[in-house]
Amino acid sequence: MSLLDSRVPAVLLRIDRNPFHHGTLGAVRSLGRAGVEVHVVADATGSPVRRSRYVRRMHPPPLPGASPDDILAVLRRVADRIARPAVLIPMDDATAIAAARMRDELAPSYLLPTMPGALAERVADKAELAAVCASADVPHPVTLVPESPAGVADAVRRLGLPMVAKWSRPWLLPAGSGLRSTVLVHSAQQARELYLRTEEAGSRLLLQAYLPPGPDRDWFFHGYADHAGSVRAGGPGRKQLAWPRGAGLTAVGCWTPNPQVRTLAERLTGELGYRGVFDLDFRRCGATGRYHLLDFNPRPGAQFRLFADSAGLDVVRALHLDLTGRPLPDGAPMTGRAFVVENYAPFAALRPAPGGRELAWYARDDRAPGWAMWALWCRHVSRRLRERLGATPAAPTPPLIPRAASPALTDDEKASS
Repeated sequence: MSLLDSRVPAVLLRIDRNPFHHGTLGAVRSLGRAGVEVHVVADATGSPVRRSRYVRRMHPPPLPGASPDDILAVLRRVADRIARPAVLIPMDDATAIAAARMRDELAPSYLLPTMPGALAERVADKAELAAVCASADVPHPVTLVPESPAGVADAVRRLGLPMVAKWSRPWLLPAGSGLRSTVLVHSAQQARELYLRTEEAGSRLLLQAYLPPGPDRDWFFHGYADHAGSVRAGGPGRKQLAWPRGAGLTAVGCWTPNPQVRTLAERLTGELGYRGVFDLDFRRCGATGRYHLLDFNPRPGAQFRLFADSAGLDVVRALHLDLTGRPLPDGAPMTGRAFVVENYAPFAALRPAPGGRELAWYARDDRAPGWAMWALWCRHVSRRLRERLGATPAAPTPPLIPRAASPALTDDEKASS
């Protein structure tokens, strides 16, 4: 008998157009292997995900920047096709926020966790996160929100250089603007120029104290807060390799016990009354040893499959079980298990993994997405090389915390700033 209720389909929802979003494929495989019918509402153009044997159907997504009403209209069309209630799983921040806002309108076609409608937006907003952390006594880098160019100059004096500049709601950044969600700032002039583009960015500019990277400083916690508020599934992980190096998305991660990180995660979600899947990013301060929360993502992180325990439970399966009224099994943590994104860390995918390992793209029972990824990745790399070789010399660009280096970056490819 399947662990999950196979009578209830799942709908994965993603607006951003990144074809290399391996978290979507992880969710497709996790649910499909358990016998759940999986529908994906996401861009299928060139996406390796559509090649998975576990996808029942791909559906056209809302356009980038779609309004909540547009997203609601798309989801209603999908619901009409499926013709029975389904578990809805947003895979990026924009859709997580929209789904939480429209929970009542989406019912009874979709099953979603019950929590305050504005909470997902509050934790995803990087300007609000500082206040959220303060209320829950969770360390967070000193963050200032300038209200004028003079405020920018004052922030530079208070924080020192380098410092981190972030847009509070990165999902609102317009395509083609050249603006990046997170930038490492080295001068007051650079910070001022960013501030002057606030209206174009669509959200406030934050200036934040910079915590330098270092060995064993970057951590994450994935979990699922069930209907009673208990954190189930998931666990703490250590980022062993980032792409690009030093900051960015997790290219190699390891399930590593860390009571301090777990305590912070449980304290924060408990204080907020959060329900559902969450993904937290932490950086340990080299001077104090304290773990600072950098990001709170109200949806599955791309490497969530790292935390598949001895009972086969991960955060996506926990969500489906809880929303369909089934008990969550008590599995043992598979500490030492590794997760490797092989296009970002190909050599790590070949090394021995005594604690076990899961690859983001390759799977013996579902090989086609891996083949499609490599074909797409080679084309992407070739195109980037041609652009660089053919480009004329340009003025130096600001050093970026590596969102800028990825092909079509999403909120999973966040800076560890």
